[in-house]
Amino acid sequence: MEKTVDLKKKMRVIEGFPGPGISYKDITTILSDPDALQAMVQQLADAADGLDFDYVLGTESRGFIVGVPVAAKLHKGFIMARKPGKLPGNLVRKSYTLEYGEASIEVDRDSIPNGARVLVMDDLLATGGTAKTACELVEAAGGVVAGTLFLTELTELGGRKALEDAGYEVRALLTWTN
Repeated sequence: MEKTVDLKKKMRVIEGFPGPGISYKDITTILSDPDALQAMVQQLADAADGLDFDYVLGTESRGFIVGVPVAAKLHKGFIMARKPGKLPGNLVRKSYTLEYGEASIEVDRDSIPNGARVLVMDDLLATGGTAKTACELVEAAGGVVAGTLFLTELTELGGRKALEDAGYEVRALLTWTN
């Protein structure tokens, strides 16, 4: 019998990290609890129901943590989106703006077959910059974005709107308003 786990209650909230005025939503406490970890994977897999996709793409590094077990559970392949210099192969790179600067991520173009349908996953949706860039990488490599899925969404930062305005479906398990 599967245990019912309230993942939001299992998350640790750390005020003032990584800086003043920030309320950090920490998944470490979910990952370290076997029941919560199993529940997270199952609930994310359930949240993907109805989406037609061949692969899960996770962004480094917490996107790997949530994406790999969901891909394995749903018998899908997994694609890594990594920081520059971490992947070999025929790479496609995109840069994007963060609140505090600029970042880039890359995927191996050969890991996404032409026309493959890809679910983009990460642990957190905030402003949407990383997720939107990951979606653009999928498309630049010849894939189709089947949707996006997040464990946690910070609703006041506008990430959902940014992704939906760009034409991507957004699903999130947990939402926080601050």
